[in-house]
Amino acid sequence: MKASRFFISTLKEAPADAEVASHQLMMRAGLIKKLGAGIYNYMPMGLRVIRKVEAIVRDEMNRAGAVEMTMPVVQPAEFWQETGRFEKMGPELLRIKDRHGRDFVIQPTSEEVITDVMRQDIRSYKQLPKNLYQIQTKFRDERRPRFGLMRGREFTMKDAYSFDRDQTAAKASYQVMAQAYRRIFDRFGLRYRAVAADSGAIGGDLSEEFQVIAATGEDAIVYCPGSDYAANMEKAEALAPQGARKAASQAMTKTPTPGKATCADVAALLGIALDTTVKSLVLATDQTDDAGKVVKTQVWLLLLRGDHEMNEVKVGKVAGLAGFRFATLAEIESHFGCKPGYLGPLNLQQPVKLAVDREVAAMADWVCGANEPDFHITGVNWGRDLPEPDLVADLRNVVAGDLSPDGKGELAIERGIEVGHVFYLGTKYSQAMNATFLDENGKPQFMEMGCYGIGITRLPAAAIEQNHDERGIIWPDAIAPFTVVLCPISPDRFPEVKAAADKLYADLLAAGVDVILDDRGERPGAMFADWELIGVPHRVTIGDRALKEGQLEYQHRRDAASTRIDVAGALDFLKGQLSPVA
Repeated sequence: MKASRFFISTLKEAPADAEVASHQLMMRAGLIKKLGAGIYNYMPMGLRVIRKVEAIVRDEMNRAGAVEMTMPVVQPAEFWQETGRFEKMGPELLRIKDRHGRDFVIQPTSEEVITDVMRQDIRSYKQLPKNLYQIQTKFRDERRPRFGLMRGREFTMKDAYSFDRDQTAAKASYQVMAQAYRRIFDRFGLRYRAVAADSGAIGGDLSEEFQVIAATGEDAIVYCPGSDYAANMEKAEALAPQGARKAASQAMTKTPTPGKATCADVAALLGIALDTTVKSLVLATDQTDDAGKVVKTQVWLLLLRGDHEMNEVKVGKVAGLAGFRFATLAEIESHFGCKPGYLGPLNLQQPVKLAVDREVAAMADWVCGANEPDFHITGVNWGRDLPEPDLVADLRNVVAGDLSPDGKGELAIERGIEVGHVFYLGTKYSQAMNATFLDENGKPQFMEMGCYGIGITRLPAAAIEQNHDERGIIWPDAIAPFTVVLCPISPDRFPEVKAAADKLYADLLAAGVDVILDDRGERPGAMFADWELIGVPHRVTIGDRALKEGQLEYQHRRDAASTRIDVAGALDFLKGQLSPVA
């Protein structure tokens, strides 16, 4: 490709609404152009990146035995109504009506449609397993689209769905996909982690997220540097403290804490460590009748160490706390006789159910609210001042330095951007949509399903968050819009420069290298700035002075300075610099 015939549109400044590096650089480099909130045109330079991502994904999916198809972007609502997701999914699901008043959705995902496809055609266990995938446009009506392609409304996703006869076969299919994903992300040339993820309401342990490591990532990734353990924050287990609880050494005392409503403020006032305080969180669960009317409410008190944070996913899995909500101010005052800030498990107005984090259950001489404004209680101990807790569970987010659940060291935390997820679904959708097959005994069985997604258009943004500097993007070879750029200096003034550039360009094309020749006649500074912004990883400068010495100048996008190379060996040199195709 020659630059004069391509579409290059770079900007000196990013738009004011571009907050993160990937959004700023994709706009400045002319990869995308905003059409509406969370909706972008993929410009030629950006589309080349997306097509390379797709090609790698498609190659590995095919190698893993998946078969490609395409499902409609617009889907009849009746399938979503079968599973209940038409009502449950909320406003992110864009609902529309056709001219006849029939309901449709703009697909955010395709579990319902693929299940319908399979229930029409699969009759016997002999037809299983099957794995179908698509690379298709999706739409989620985000309340606040932001960060460019990182949190847009319209996006492209690869979603695959496996169908098996039983759990054993389904888990085998899951492992095939999990390994295929590792090959895919290895080929992208990005630093990533595959982390154990929470399976949500579906249950089970087979769920992994693929996170591109980036300091600006929205997700916290927990890992053990001394082992292969890795999980997202929702999934990572906080182990119970080791050893026996210390004996009580303080008398329980009601202590004035005027105006100090947080654990941190109380600790500072009393001159004690924050980890000796206990925070009280008040939740509620509602029991409803068939009409959805609340007939009974249970108030819960959760106790966590003052320096720890509640993990909502873990709490939701505690027996009795599924579907919890935070208690209202009226509920808190009626049970504790006090507003938040001074709450605790002692001197209650009405009984509550108590759930205690593992760490708190092992504490002695701790501090909590007195259920009276401007007072806390110090020197509280289990067994003496309060009965031993009945319900002790892992309720908190882990912190760096916690022991790894695999016993191989301490946990560390880094940030990541989720770009892929593999998930064992079981029969959630096949049961809801009656997708069955006949087993060896002629009896109907529900198909076991797995689903596997990769954010095709999100991945380039994640790659940029991981790979950029003050000059612009730094693409890995595998997904760069072009792998090599040739920059001739004043080719109109120096025919030998133009001839050398044209020859190297032709040689690279013949060798299968994805190269662009910048023949726009730009000044060297402007030309270099464009390609550094766009992020092409390998640049060759052809100038009159070096050419007279039989040399060219090579510079990798990460290099601080260029290197002289011989014209005669330029092709072999460049081929040696390029990352091998996996």
